[in-house]
Amino acid sequence: MSRRRAPGTRTPIALAVPALLAIGFLLLPLLGILARTDWAGLGAHLTSPAVTQALRLSLMVSFAALGLSLILGVPLAWLLARVDFPGKALVRSLVLLPMVLPPTVGGVALLLGFGRRGLLGPWLEDELGIVLPFNTSGAVVAATFVAMPFLVISLEGTLAGLRPSYEETAASLGASPVRVFCTVTLPLVAPGLAAGSALTWARALGEFGATITFAGNLPGTTQTLPLQVYLLLQDQPEAATSVSLLLLAVALAVLVGLRGRWTGSGTAGDRSVRKGRRAGKGLEEPAEREEFAELADFAEPVGPEPRTEADEAAGSGASAASAASAKPSAPQQWSRECPLHAEVTGFNDVTLDAPGGTTIAVVGPNGAGKTTLLRALLGLTPRAHARLRLGETDVTPLPPHRRGVAWVPQDGALFPHLTALANTAYGLRAARVSRTEARRAAQEWLERLGVGHLARRRPAQLSGGQAQRVALARALAARPRLLLLDEPLAALDQTTRARVRHTLRTHLADFGGVCLLVTHDPVEAISLGDRVLVLDDGRTLQDDTPGEVSRHPRSPWVARMLGRNAWSGTATSQGTLALAGGGTLVVADPVAEGAQALAVIAPEAVSLHRERPAGSPRNNWPGTVREITAVGSRLRVVVVSDHVPDLVAEITPQAASELGLAEGSPVWTSVKATEVTLVTP
Repeated sequence: MSRRRAPGTRTPIALAVPALLAIGFLLLPLLGILARTDWAGLGAHLTSPAVTQALRLSLMVSFAALGLSLILGVPLAWLLARVDFPGKALVRSLVLLPMVLPPTVGGVALLLGFGRRGLLGPWLEDELGIVLPFNTSGAVVAATFVAMPFLVISLEGTLAGLRPSYEETAASLGASPVRVFCTVTLPLVAPGLAAGSALTWARALGEFGATITFAGNLPGTTQTLPLQVYLLLQDQPEAATSVSLLLLAVALAVLVGLRGRWTGSGTAGDRSVRKGRRAGKGLEEPAEREEFAELADFAEPVGPEPRTEADEAAGSGASAASAASAKPSAPQQWSRECPLHAEVTGFNDVTLDAPGGTTIAVVGPNGAGKTTLLRALLGLTPRAHARLRLGETDVTPLPPHRRGVAWVPQDGALFPHLTALANTAYGLRAARVSRTEARRAAQEWLERLGVGHLARRRPAQLSGGQAQRVALARALAARPRLLLLDEPLAALDQTTRARVRHTLRTHLADFGGVCLLVTHDPVEAISLGDRVLVLDDGRTLQDDTPGEVSRHPRSPWVARMLGRNAWSGTATSQGTLALAGGGTLVVADPVAEGAQALAVIAPEAVSLHRERPAGSPRNNWPGTVREITAVGSRLRVVVVSDHVPDLVAEITPQAASELGLAEGSPVWTSVKATEVTLVTP
């Protein structure tokens, strides 16, 4: 959609006039060529022997320069975009220098570097028999010197805009750096590479100054088309204009073909994601959600996943196949257990010991270090370092692709240029499994995750939930020794999430390694985790069974995630708890005076009244209803008070109707002392 001026706005004359003059300044020379071209003799001029010879030489030199630029420039662009090293700014300045250097000065520099009396020229001539000046190879070198920066700058910008998660995920699937570069990086930056290549070729085709200075002007050897124009201009101005028109047409064709790609339109992967979003396919959710929003999301279905008619038809077949076999045979069974020992230092200070077959649910507030922990185990972050032992092997010194650690990031990071089937088979192919066997195993994993009918689709054609299931199948198919899942079910609707959660639990039961599952969903943490690891500020706050964490949460965040009220306070001599947020709480089992404690109150233990209650409750506070939300078949009521922190109560719709509750209603809350659980460090 094109941008339009807002109604009522006017272009300032002070800006419009200079802009129009600039357009005229750029356009007038081009119009001069068109006006002075001898159209009747154009064919004869362009087909003369001297011009055709120069044209053939120019094409040969420009394509050779493009090839040399690709061989040297692509690795250089990757280095500038991906690696931090001393002198990086100086290297980038060297890349840009030929673009701002006068071409004749560039030619002189080439003579002093590669000429017979230059720094490298004598060695090239004596040892290799290569003479560059006044030779066709010299014209190629000169064209490469002035044209390669266009490729490097264009590709570096595209690489910098490419999300590293694609390459990191490929490495976690066992692909070596070279394989990642060839099979993931290059395909994703293909538009930027094509744009840079086109500009490099066009610049090499039109090179004049450096060529005539370094390589000379020898007919049939170094006399390219721009040099031919220079000669024709002296004796045959009409022929020079015709050849200039040819070069102008080539340059315009390149620019029109790029159509804005030089200014940057994103990588292929980014455009695929945007295309999917525009089509209404993506069901992205924020990677980190607010605490009470999590509870609402957990309790309320968010609606079915978008499906096409083809999905429905194929999906019914997949459902029938699933019903026919409650537990199909896994494409890969892990033959032996692979225990985990990890010591993570840096931002995280965590020690993990787990036998093979253990699933550890990792929970904690935003910024607690959950994702950093996973990246440290993969060896992908300088923020934390992990000493990691898997089974009998110390994998600490090994690069990510040799650790046997598979990772599913929050966004799935499916490779946009590959189908769902090829994505799933990627790890197997990196392990040198035959193409046929890898695709067979990949199809089986997709079937098990309920997306087998989508095997030939690309990520842009999948919904968020479908893409996440493919990403999960890809990680499981890679047969890792350690499986890292960063909120793998976050993009699924409630119905699909329950089905995939059951399927994942079945697979994890057969998994001989250790699985770390980062989640904000209490159901996932409790139903999938054999242990729950609670992180806060990069440190272990609690590491216990799901039942113990549920009964005695040591973190206000975890208590709220589980749907409970959690108040921090200090024990007093009166057997009460002085709350950190103000107020006093009477408890049935007081702790030692001065001890820090966390008071946990279940929402269903909070009673609501329109009048001050009489009777046994010793904790009574007036307040106002701030919010009422539906949680399944019950209502969750948030009450604010000047006497204590906010309190969440859970009641039936009938009780709410009898009390006449609405947002803004004054109420009294009460909690029995026996309903308060104190958790001490």
